[in-house]
Amino acid sequence: MKYCAFLRGVNVKGTNMKMAEVCQVFKEAGMENVVSILASGNIIFLSDKTADELKRILEKAMSDHFSYEAFLFIKSQEEIENIWNGNPFEKNDDLHSYTFVGNDGIEKILMQEFENASKTENEYAKIVNNIFYWQIPKGNTLDSTFGKILGKKSLKDQLTSRNINTFEKILKKF
Repeated sequence: MKYCAFLRGVNVKGTNMKMAEVCQVFKEAGMENVVSILASGNIIFLSDKTADELKRILEKAMSDHFSYEAFLFIKSQEEIENIWNGNPFEKNDDLHSYTFVGNDGIEKILMQEFENASKTENEYAKIVNNIFYWQIPKGNTLDSTFGKILGKKSLKDQLTSRNINTFEKILKKF
């Protein structure tokens, strides 16, 4: 089966790693046809194991190799297609659209946080098929109340976010 692993916190806040080295760790852990997409920790690969098995194997391999606490979220090609196709927001050059990949139920926690946060003009969130999507004007992502919530330590093992355009790039590589 084709999968994509989304690594949390890669190449931010001092956790720096080369994607070629990450791909090598995946290969040594038994993954096949390993390819990275962008430097933000999106790794496409083949495996006959389940997503839960892969999460355990790859988090341990990454943690051991890079000496940090790795958090990965594994999605199948079909799940990636559903994320891309479910995007509720129109493309707009003035706005960023993000999608969140994480543990089951995280979309409800994110929506609660979003509803409690103060918002900028043209900042929206929607849940489509249990996937949380967030749109915000460019330049406001890190300064927004909701954007700051995403850095909470209590959420670090629960989710990671990607610009919706990343999913398009991943699908083109599948």
